[in-house]
Amino acid sequence: MGVEVSVEGLTKSFGTQKIWQDVSLTLPSGEVSALLGPSGTGKSVFLKSLIGLLRPEQGRIIIDGTDILQCSSRELYDIRKLFGVLFQDGALFGSMNLYDNVAFPLREHTKKSESDIRRIVMEKLELTGLIGAEYKLPGEISGGMRKRAGLARALVLDPEVILVDEPDSGLDPVRTTYISQTLIDINAEIDATILIVSHNINLARTVPDNIGMLFRRRLVMFGPREVLLTSDEPVVKQFLNGTMLGPIGMSEEKDEAQIAQEQAMVDAGHHAGGVDDVEGIVPQMRPTPGTPPRQAVMRRQERVRQTLHTLPLDAQDAIRDSFLEPPTTVLEVVPQ
Repeated sequence: MGVEVSVEGLTKSFGTQKIWQDVSLTLPSGEVSALLGPSGTGKSVFLKSLIGLLRPEQGRIIIDGTDILQCSSRELYDIRKLFGVLFQDGALFGSMNLYDNVAFPLREHTKKSESDIRRIVMEKLELTGLIGAEYKLPGEISGGMRKRAGLARALVLDPEVILVDEPDSGLDPVRTTYISQTLIDINAEIDATILIVSHNINLARTVPDNIGMLFRRRLVMFGPREVLLTSDEPVVKQFLNGTMLGPIGMSEEKDEAQIAQEQAMVDAGHHAGGVDDVEGIVPQMRPTPGTPPRQAVMRRQERVRQTLHTLPLDAQDAIRDSFLEPPTTVLEVVPQ
């Protein structure tokens, strides 16, 4: 089972520019979480902070009981072995075929034999649907296949935590749905803790167990998916409906005058874009038939039941319904 990742009071700046401050959240062991937010809100910076590539000025990052902001270089090296990271562009070596790209971490960080490496690489390529493409170069395959190859490489060291940075970047809605399904299937197969950074609305509605949102240099909220999907918080509602009406603007945030002007336009019949408010909650994806059931589901239900009384009433009702209604498969998801 994946390890728990706990962040307490995290603050990060570049020079005088504060990226975000006082961020606190916990990624539950073995569950899939998503961190949302408009472009430029520091989502990728947050991921890099979790693996020690960037160092926040304040706060704690507790991974498997170790605060990586206080530990030694050797301890940080060992903690990083718990992670697999899928970068936005896949970060593949263009001169290597997919097999060698996926084998690279094993050759660099282990003393495994080539026969063991081949067994592991082919297992991960099968898990990500790439059997038959192992000898193709990254330039010879589609963006979606490159994403899956990057994911296969992130899995070869059997990580307990998987960080996924913008899995939908450069992909059309259908392929985004398939990469989302792959992440759910991987969670079912290896029970890893997964954090997805994204601004894709359909992914946010259908994939994670938990959702958080960054805006105006703060974590607006983080919790069970039903809390954000039923929230009346203006910035959350605007983001999940993809509309211009709300506090998010082209330069991240608007002043009150612009908000009032846009509301007046809507009142006069001007369309604000996006989709109409979605009633209810789209069922969560479930593993592909033949894949093991997700162990995280029962753990999450027990965990959420303990705090159910503290959540908003709409979220409580949605959570109770989700306990009774089976989630959907990829074949039933209609990309938006």
